[in-house]
Amino acid sequence: MRRPRIFRGWKVVSAGGLIQALQSAVLMQGFQHFAVLIEQDFGWSKTRISSVFALNRVESGLLGPLHGWALDRWGPKLVMRTGGVVMGIGFFLFSRMDTLFEFFAYFVIIAVGASLSGFLTVTTATVKWFERRRARALAVSATGFAIGGACAPILVWILRTFGWRDTAAGIAVVLVVVIWALASYFDGAPHDYGLPVDGINPEDLPVAESRPEGVSDISFTAKEAMRTRAFWLISLGHTSALFTVSAVLAHLSLALTSEHGYSFQQASFVAGAVPTIQLFGIGLGGWLGDKINKRLIASVAMLFHCVGLLMLAYATGPLMIWMFVVAHGLAWGARGPLMQALRADYFGTANFGQIMGFSSLIVMIGMASGAVIVGSLTDATGSYRLGFTVVALLAGLGTVFFVFASPPKPPVRDGQVAASAAT
Repeated sequence: MRRPRIFRGWKVVSAGGLIQALQSAVLMQGFQHFAVLIEQDFGWSKTRISSVFALNRVESGLLGPLHGWALDRWGPKLVMRTGGVVMGIGFFLFSRMDTLFEFFAYFVIIAVGASLSGFLTVTTATVKWFERRRARALAVSATGFAIGGACAPILVWILRTFGWRDTAAGIAVVLVVVIWALASYFDGAPHDYGLPVDGINPEDLPVAESRPEGVSDISFTAKEAMRTRAFWLISLGHTSALFTVSAVLAHLSLALTSEHGYSFQQASFVAGAVPTIQLFGIGLGGWLGDKINKRLIASVAMLFHCVGLLMLAYATGPLMIWMFVVAHGLAWGARGPLMQALRADYFGTANFGQIMGFSSLIVMIGMASGAVIVGSLTDATGSYRLGFTVVALLAGLGTVFFVFASPPKPPVRDGQVAASAAT
């Protein structure tokens, strides 16, 4: 079979990056800009608004095991297209909402669609195509998330020009069309196309090239993975990071406009700068992740998350705010793709969807709670300082989890036990 000039795995990565860019721009990093206008129109508290964002992440976590099973059963393509349609319907309904109940209800629909067509589906499809270049592939895909966030000034201009209702309705159409088209790349694995993993024949590899720490040819089942210490430590470390990520995604624009005197448009430039710096972190993490210990990179990134958010919490001027942007952006970018690369390295790819799905039950705690903790403490104290401090310290705790998340031993199965007994 004639090998294509461009390895299909990189087409999967590119399609996944575009989908993540779109979702990031309109939802994950775009929510905070909708939140400013919704607060102005309805006068709802920051706790209520951030609770809707948290609901999005709780739903994603609860759906995780079923989502992972569906990915391993029917494949990413069908799951991706289903999610794109559901998300589009949710955004159209959101554009017509008038009550707090409708706000919550329609965001549940958006959240289901975003989960099915987003991160877990993209990652499950990507890791099947790469091993030695896995960190780089996931890093390239993750640039989509950062690029989408960097479009914040554009989204804010559209919101100011057309209003949040017409913007949401237009987003609904774009989501369905784009995700349906790009999902065509999320079909199959290298062996289905007669291609080697990474697009490199094993005999063409340098003899001295070693595999990343923890990589083996054994694929754990979800049950076997959950019996290991590594599964829980990676999940807890990931959770610690997402306390910070969640808080920033939901509250950065609100904090800048309500506490630091920024205009809506000025806040969008700061919010857009975070993912711009994140791109540099992604490049650094992806390059280093295939060369040195991924756990070391993640541990250092957690310290940067902590220090960055403390800078924002105690900012007395623009300098400290921009120090937060750099520290948080670099940490997020360098750490993000490695979370999935570690799991795929340690537990294999055959049951990756289910393993990630069960892990999401733990990870959702950070993504859901960070925004609510900050929102409730801000409403109670009248300042963002205490809320940001609490989640910064929770992020710092994650350093410990990654330091001790060493590779698991291969699972012992019934056949192996019987064989050992016979000898």
